Amino acid sequence: MLLKVLKGKLHRARITETRLHYPGSIEIDSALMEASGILPYESVLVANLNNGSRLETYAVPGEAGSGAVVILGAAAQLAAPGDIVIIMAFGLCTPDEAAAIKPRVVVLDEKNRIVKP
Repeated sequence: MLLKVLKGKLHRARITETRLHYPGSIEIDSALMEASGILPYESVLVANLNNGSRLETYAVPGEAGSGAVVILGAAAQLAAPGDIVIIMAFGLCTPDEAAAIKPRVVVLDEKNRIVKP
């Protein structure tokens, strides 16, 4: 049996922009992706603390150091600039592997700078 477990997350990221007319995904500052272990084009779950919405999409790397967290495509209907979100990536592993997993939790400030790696 495989278990779906949290492998990394960006906690309290702020949406910097939304772009409705785009094929769809979430653009994230590539330095933040690296810090949290989120890989380019990896599936992510985005939980919006402002409105309670949850969406699944894939991560696209943005400019390193930009602080960009941009909701693209139809999901732009579920967020607004300034919304606080939690971006989570999961992995599949055996129960034995799950016991040893230590998720990479990266806490961000209001400008999407790393407060706690």
